[in-house]
Amino acid sequence: MTIDELRAKAAERQQTCDQIKKMIVSRLDLEIEPGWITDDQPLFGRGLELDSLDVLELYVAIEAEFGVALYDSEMAVFGSVSRLADEINPALRARG
Repeated sequence: MTIDELRAKAAERQQTCDQIKKMIVSRLDLEIEPGWITDDQPLFGRGLELDSLDVLELYVAIEAEFGVALYDSEMAVFGSVSRLADEINPALRARG
């Protein structure tokens, strides 16, 4: 893999992270700017303090906005924006 391919892949991943942050803020009606959410910030507990209803909303939002279905067995991907991007990016490439 060339350095240009790595840069392109990193840019694609960052774009996905940015999309996820915007989606989280808009879908969950959070009163923060998407840029305040870091890629590795926990979405639950001391992070954004999301709850189980928020997860349901995110399941629906991810399928609507990205066309990617997540399942109950994949709950760990909701640990952070970074984990969600890692799950969503390969699925988007497989569809393309």
